[in-house]
Amino acid sequence: MIEAAADAGFAIAAAAIRAGELPCAALGIVTADGRRAVRLAGDAVPEPLTRAHWFDLASVSKVLATTPMILALADEGRIDLDRPLTDAIPDLRQYDVAGAAERRLTFRDCLSHATHLPAVEPIYTYGDDPARLRAFVLQREWRAGPAVYSDINFILLGIAIERLTGAPLDAWRLAPGLSYRPPGPCVATEACPWRGRVMKGEVHDENAFALGGAAGHAGLFGTIDGVLDAAQALLTRDMPAVAAMRTRMNGDRTAGWERRFDGWPGGDGCSDETIGHTGFTGTGLWIDYGRGVAWTLLTNRVHPSRHSREAQRIYSLRPEVGDAVIGALD
Repeated sequence: MIEAAADAGFAIAAAAIRAGELPCAALGIVTADGRRAVRLAGDAVPEPLTRAHWFDLASVSKVLATTPMILALADEGRIDLDRPLTDAIPDLRQYDVAGAAERRLTFRDCLSHATHLPAVEPIYTYGDDPARLRAFVLQREWRAGPAVYSDINFILLGIAIERLTGAPLDAWRLAPGLSYRPPGPCVATEACPWRGRVMKGEVHDENAFALGGAAGHAGLFGTIDGVLDAAQALLTRDMPAVAAMRTRMNGDRTAGWERRFDGWPGGDGCSDETIGHTGFTGTGLWIDYGRGVAWTLLTNRVHPSRHSREAQRIYSLRPEVGDAVIGALD
């Protein structure tokens, strides 16, 4: 059954590769009892993609690294999710202690994207010193707006982790197959106009790059099996952190993740007990607790450019693959 599901889902990705819409793709499926199927094809650029290649996971970093780190610190009693970030970052907006809205933001607000902070900001354009850019993030008066999915939320959470542990994010012990400093062959992402080269083994996200490579919102790399191992662990572990990842906190958002909603990237066939997250480079992970199965689709759709027509195919490809996987499983 799982092999048939992998074949059905990957047939769609393989067709996109043949059509020139993706350089390469890997699809992996894993069940709670450990059964697994992997399919891959295309070029990591310039060499053929293999199972050993590392993908830039982009915003999937939020749920496979930053969210577990924050929830682990909460489980240890080192933070209270409903307390303000200033418990860990007392100098946040330190020149407006009484009035700054940022000083009232809680860890839970940032985890569930229930803040006034903007979706993104070109932080990398303000300098190239990671310490100075962190200070800029902390002291900036962020423009207020409606609650949206925001990289700034997770950049702040990353800084909080660094303050609490006294170490950079890449010092945190990660499971094999996940790393901020990939030790093996990597999949190429974008030919970056700012950096003047094709990004390969270096983080694609400009802000994460400027912040030193490992940031709360991006910077994690993973192999297809590393991502599947992490997914299987989340399927099988019964602990408060996993419960927080599955429980709605802000609409369809949980601690870090999204819960299934109509029209979401995971496809409409998955159960209501499904959580998922995508990454800008063309990655995604979905965990269906109702069926006891998870799947990940990893691509480098931004190569050679995020601005190409072909790069937009990922937005329809993800739900098509998800529906094909679930359809074959059922």
